[in-house]
Amino acid sequence: MKEPFSSKEIPLKESEMLLLRGTAGTVAIVKAGPNGQFFLETENEEIVLGLESHDLIVASAFSVGERIEKGLKCVLFMIREVGSPLIVLPKDHPASPRLPIVVSAGERTVIKCSITPGTHPNQDVLCGLNEYNDMEITGTPEGVHIKNMPLCEILNVNFDV
Repeated sequence: MKEPFSSKEIPLKESEMLLLRGTAGTVAIVKAGPNGQFFLETENEEIVLGLESHDLIVASAFSVGERIEKGLKCVLFMIREVGSPLIVLPKDHPASPRLPIVVSAGERTVIKCSITPGTHPNQDVLCGLNEYNDMEITGTPEGVHIKNMPLCEILNVNFDV
């Protein structure tokens, strides 16, 4: 197992997407931006999330490669730029095991490998692969603060489609 860093500050502009490329999974991060209002849809209710521009939208993918990175960018673009809601599935929904990408939005996100993908309405926890387990991601005015980050490739890429 690779030794994690204790913490790392990474600059991130609103026009960029941060990619963390691991050996088995990928995490993508964008700033929430000026919109400030996002919708979370659960089985029983709609929740309005009020976010600051430096808060984050984080997507976790259960694979690596160019195709999944394009998918991550598209999912994040749909949420931030088009206004697509975040959707929370019921606990035993049959689609959960087939989700290739899951998303969280807020000021802080912790990646957990022990939860079911797509079923957590609490936006401070996100399903991810074991290599990212317990990684904590927080938005700052200048970028992103990450605790418990594993050794992985870090890339800032242009956030447009």
